[in-house]
Amino acid sequence: MPTRRLDRAFYDRPTLTVARELLGKVLVHRTLEGMAAGMIVETEAYIGESDPACHAAPGPTARNAPLYGRPGFAYVYLNYGMHYLVNAVTEAEAKPAAVLIRALAPLEGTDLMSQRRAGKGRVPREPELCRGPGNLTRALAIGPDQNRADLTGRLLWVEDRGLTAGRIRRGPRIGIRVGTDRSWRFWVADHPAVSGPRAANVRQVDV
Repeated sequence: MPTRRLDRAFYDRPTLTVARELLGKVLVHRTLEGMAAGMIVETEAYIGESDPACHAAPGPTARNAPLYGRPGFAYVYLNYGMHYLVNAVTEAEAKPAAVLIRALAPLEGTDLMSQRRAGKGRVPREPELCRGPGNLTRALAIGPDQNRADLTGRLLWVEDRGLTAGRIRRGPRIGIRVGTDRSWRFWVADHPAVSGPRAANVRQVDV
């Protein structure tokens, strides 16, 4: 199957559908240092002002403006003053929603990712390079300059390489204090790069 860059219509759909179907797709970032890419193995959906965990919960602000914009653009923000997180904006304009990309399985540029992630004398093993939303943005050099980037463009994008994600699981979102009752997290079952709980005692279902 030839590689196909996802078009805007892919993102202009219900957020839960996009969150599930992003699994197995490939996030790519081209920089002056080189190209880095990884298969998406974990996502979370955040939907609308009624979702207490969504940044749109307080209504429109300067920070969350990308959520209210056109689908298929990146929403990148600093989380807890420590890590940048990257989201794909979904649904129609003025309907704030997005999918947080939580983990990748490295495919290209692993040496570059290792250099970016190296610290305190330790280089993470390959499955750890992009395990977690803050780690993957560091490994792919995604930061504030990529906020509002067009995900159908030529620097930061998602493409379909015909990869098979495998068995997909669905369960509660993690790393948040509110909205934890919503099973809006999707991941590839038993994949070593997945950042959240994979144990049998976690409330989860096959998709």
